[in-house]
Amino acid sequence: MKETKEVQYETIEQAAEEIRRISEEKGSPFTFCVVTFGCQMNAHDSEKLRGVLLSMGCVETESEEADLVILNTCTVRENANNKVYGRLGLLKKYKEKNPYMRLALCGCMMQEDEVIKTLKESYPFVDLIFGTHNLYRFPELILSVLRGEGPVIEIFDHAEMTAESLPSVRNFRFKSGVNIMFGCDNFCSYCIVPYVRGRERSRRAQEILAEIEALSAQGVKEIMLLGQNVNSYGKGLETPCSFPELLERAAQVDGIERIRFMTSHPKDLGTELMDVIAGNPKICRHLHLPLQSGSDEILRRMNRHYTKQHYLELVEELRKRVPEIALTTDLIVGFPGETEADFQETLAVLEEVQFDNAFTFQYSPRRKTPAEKLTGRLSEEVMKDRFERLLEVVKRCAAKRALEKEGKTETVLAESVNRQDEKLLTGRLSNNSLVHFPGDPSLLGTLQRVKLNKSMGFYYLGERV
Repeated sequence: MKETKEVQYETIEQAAEEIRRISEEKGSPFTFCVVTFGCQMNAHDSEKLRGVLLSMGCVETESEEADLVILNTCTVRENANNKVYGRLGLLKKYKEKNPYMRLALCGCMMQEDEVIKTLKESYPFVDLIFGTHNLYRFPELILSVLRGEGPVIEIFDHAEMTAESLPSVRNFRFKSGVNIMFGCDNFCSYCIVPYVRGRERSRRAQEILAEIEALSAQGVKEIMLLGQNVNSYGKGLETPCSFPELLERAAQVDGIERIRFMTSHPKDLGTELMDVIAGNPKICRHLHLPLQSGSDEILRRMNRHYTKQHYLELVEELRKRVPEIALTTDLIVGFPGETEADFQETLAVLEEVQFDNAFTFQYSPRRKTPAEKLTGRLSEEVMKDRFERLLEVVKRCAAKRALEKEGKTETVLAESVNRQDEKLLTGRLSNNSLVHFPGDPSLLGTLQRVKLNKSMGFYYLGERV
């Protein structure tokens, strides 16, 4: 019996023949566009989609009038679904003008039964629908569509294989994400991720390290280890390996100069990980540690499994062991039952911790999550008021933290040419802060010493030294 990798690569060759036939028939190259919604893991999945299609001989474009448009969807929030439905209305018009056009939908949103029902009833012009657990079969699925065998709908409720062996095209030649695990076991009451991404599954450490070594050989300087909760990596592995152990082994790979990871859950963060970060200069001085709320009652209703005091103790210990660490977080305003006193507790935590940045959200109910049934919904007016007050504190704290590095010289990884000024490059510090500084494209992918002349709140203006 052939290995899955062998089957998929043979399928890519067959699809390439089909692409050549269609291109000759239409008199121009077969183009594609992948539109990505949501998290870093979705972005990493999209790199696989692009890699497969380029291997088939398709030509990538940013135009959604391409011959193949793939929407890689997110379903963390209800309005994410609505954005996709709205986008399909426009794409239908493009499809009516182009007889060769195919539409495909994938990602977390496709794991919802109600979504599939809606798509079948109201969007029958979609040619391919597949779920998060079906990514490894993308070459076979797209070949069926190219041969006119659509519409094709394939949704698995659990993962049989991973897509790590598929071709991949990175957004940056010198940076790459590396999946270390899939799914989530936390079941926060507001979150649909465990239902659409499945239960936690860790990749074997040797596979992850082999991938990192291969990336290093290709010139990659920075990797990001990806998982819904990287701190719980290793559960169920035949050969035991904890996340701190994996991180330490990854830092030993020659050629890799920076290592990032996300996301960490406070309930699983321990001092072993803190010490590994402190002892390895390759590991970036940035930790994303979602707080969500500063109220113990709201944290209980969210099913977060930690208290405000526990979170604050983690921060204190982390900053003692890694003084230069930058902390970012996630915050939800207006969770059902949140009182003004609960909200004030959140603000108090922000003032005490002084986060470097925060991703802030107004609560919106997700179908089929426990929080959907909770009483005590807040009005839009109250949520908006609290959200604006929260943002004021976040911005003030972030600006204060950023000001501490003004005038200092730091190491920056040059990532891209600045979109507003081609004479500037944009890069990141180890703590994930953005820096704009004069330079030419030959410096992209290199580490540069840059003096941070001016703090602009969420980024710096600097110059090479």
